[in-house]
Amino acid sequence: MRVFVTGASGWIGSAVVPELITAGHEVVGLARTVEAATALTAAGVGVRRGSLDDLESLHAGAEDSDGVIHLAFKHDFTDMAGAGRTERAAVETIGNALEGSDRPFLFASGVTGIAPGRIATERVAAGSGPDAPRGGGEQLALDYADRGVRPVSVRFATTVHGEGDHGFVAVLAGIAREKGVSGYVGDGANRWPAVHRRDAAHLVRLALENAPAGAIVNAIGEEGVRARDIAEVIGRHLNIPTVSVAPEDAAAHFGWVGPIFSLDSPGSSELTQELLGWVPTHPTLMEDLEAGYYFE
Repeated sequence: MRVFVTGASGWIGSAVVPELITAGHEVVGLARTVEAATALTAAGVGVRRGSLDDLESLHAGAEDSDGVIHLAFKHDFTDMAGAGRTERAAVETIGNALEGSDRPFLFASGVTGIAPGRIATERVAAGSGPDAPRGGGEQLALDYADRGVRPVSVRFATTVHGEGDHGFVAVLAGIAREKGVSGYVGDGANRWPAVHRRDAAHLVRLALENAPAGAIVNAIGEEGVRARDIAEVIGRHLNIPTVSVAPEDAAAHFGWVGPIFSLDSPGSSELTQELLGWVPTHPTLMEDLEAGYYFE
């Protein structure tokens, strides 16, 4: 299968690419920069220059493929409304290019915040419309199932971890190093679901090949890791105290990641595992933290 991948050089995408190639697929990646294009070429990937704002390039890439994996997203936490508008435009462009072809259209979504305090299963609706998470792109894409496309939502855990991770957990470690304390919010009982990057990549490939139109699959290896447990491991490795931060002080202490680190957002992948036979086998978040990757 010739697969067009947005975000192919990103944290998840750079694990998805070798997973696809090993399985015999041909990959073409969207590259916004020369550096990204060079990295993709070195990985044995075809390159299409463009960005999420270049709708013509997105349309051409989708049209010239046997399927699309859309992983790119503008993670601009200062303008999430703008990021949502960009996502909606990208989803519509890709969906329109695939319309009537029965080709797969996988796209990244998330479980964070869609069911606060409850376990987010594959049956929980993420909301629709421009004001929903990611601009309501999930439901917008799933609606293409009625238009001759095989859309599949891949909802990733809050933290997708592994060696080289520069995401949320790495940010928390950096904040702890800067502040001299490793903090958690309130009593720290709120939970973050987690998945190893390589397990997530394997699920993406299985979903591309086998998930039915309109499916929602959860890339979750662990239902919920307590925030306090994360903070305690960070504190121990950095040899600094672990402290509680009052909820009203979370934004000041943690910055933009504070509201996210405050969430209790557990999630399940039980239905996904039954549907696709996916079994997470790589290290847990705590095992990766104990390995020291985040403190080098």
